[in-house]
Amino acid sequence: MGINMNEKGLRGKKIIICGSRKIEEISTIIEKQGGIPIVRPLQGTVFLAEKEVEPDLVKFAENGADWVILTTGIGTETLVSLAAKLGLEELFLKRLREAKVAVRGYKTISALKKLAVQPVATAEDGTTKGLALALESYDFSNKKIMIQLHGELAPTLTSFFESRGGSVQKILPYQHIAPEQGIVEKLSQELMTTECDAVCFTTATQVHSLFNYAREHNIFDLLVNSLNKNVVAAAVGKVTAEALREEGVNRLVVPENERMGAMIIELAKYFNA
Repeated sequence: MGINMNEKGLRGKKIIICGSRKIEEISTIIEKQGGIPIVRPLQGTVFLAEKEVEPDLVKFAENGADWVILTTGIGTETLVSLAAKLGLEELFLKRLREAKVAVRGYKTISALKKLAVQPVATAEDGTTKGLALALESYDFSNKKIMIQLHGELAPTLTSFFESRGGSVQKILPYQHIAPEQGIVEKLSQELMTTECDAVCFTTATQVHSLFNYAREHNIFDLLVNSLNKNVVAAAVGKVTAEALREEGVNRLVVPENERMGAMIIELAKYFNA
């Protein structure tokens, strides 16, 4: 069902924004649709962990791996750059070219093209699930697998390889600092007591921050139940939606065009239906 842009599809609805970027822009779109924006930034910060990653980078350069799994373009480029700083660029690229390489997302594919490396498997939809499907037919028993991650540990991806007999080395050029606990606590209460009508997630990291807190404080089931029955969850795109589904949230609003503005318009359509 379409929405007339002159109608106020979010009239009087309280919409929580979990992102920390383009807050004014997204708040304006919500207000134009008649909604009330509430900002609860769950992103935390991601920082370049140069010293922390050095031992892992040296280990990979020295020993190599049977498989290399690359999950972000910027992470891939940063590993090459850090290897160069350590005088290991040539050896790093040699190890990369010797391994079977699998990638997630078009930015990672672009980063590999610049390095003249051809992946054997890709998840062009950018999701971990898509990557697992692309790798389903391969044998990982007794294989060494290096996974480049971005900010978080990705237990689902790790367990995919370990359950098939692989030995995983994780390498995180960027690491994640969690958001303020007070903000996560306040948001959790608002979601469980239905003080809002919808909550908008713009990255998978925000989803993980919320549900990790919920697990630690024994409110996980209450939170999932509230999102499936009372408060509508909106995700900016496939990767964020996948993170929500993995936590058990199955009522989702996701725009086809992966943009924040499109997410708000899709939410307005949902409430107008």
